[in-house]
Amino acid sequence: MAGEDSREEAQRREEEHEESSPLLQVNESKICSKGDTKAAEEHGWTADGLPVSHGSVIGEPIGRNQWSSDLFSCLGRNDDFCSSDLEVCLLGSVAPCVLYGSNAERLGSAPGTFSNHCLTYLGLYFVGNSLFGWNCLAPWFSYSSRSAIRRRFNLEGSFEAMNRSCGCCGGCIEDEMQREHMETTCDFVTHVLCHTCALCQEGREIRRKVLHPGFNAQSTVVVLPPSEQTMGRK
Repeated sequence: MAGEDSREEAQRREEEHEESSPLLQVNESKICSKGDTKAAEEHGWTADGLPVSHGSVIGEPIGRNQWSSDLFSCLGRNDDFCSSDLEVCLLGSVAPCVLYGSNAERLGSAPGTFSNHCLTYLGLYFVGNSLFGWNCLAPWFSYSSRSAIRRRFNLEGSFEAMNRSCGCCGGCIEDEMQREHMETTCDFVTHVLCHTCALCQEGREIRRKVLHPGFNAQSTVVVLPPSEQTMGRK
């Protein structure tokens, strides 16, 4: 009897040791996590709470945003920015250097951005028109702003739009770097062939999404003095 009692006591102590073992708890947690992940995959969701078809989970590219107006929408759109679109159209036709400097100022918002870009554009404009008879030098300087706007707001480029419409150019692209090179080339071609329209489209887009650096959006608190108090007579 004493031997049986000692064996039962040893067996009970061994079971208690296994239940309190940290290694056993880690293994059980791993098994539970695997089970949860498997159950989540069966229901179409990951352990992070995202659907399996979500682009960031399976590595699919995130869709690009569309430009707010087309390249040849010279007068813009009939919305809250209608007056701004007319201003952009007028600046692009009469003073493209001012429009380009304003676009660069909204993108960079650094001191001297407007004057640096506007004066450089103006110099290239006069040199191109004097030597070649048309504005052929300024697009070499201004096309980078189109690429900057496209990257900043994740906009669809000309190459991607052409590939989406006809599907004839997707086979030559192997990675994201090559796609960006092709988009940059299309930005340059757009500025050379349709320079004024490209500047106006960029101006309409950036005015809808970026406030002017000189605009103070902070709220102002106005404190009114108390009204005069009079003593009433009984």
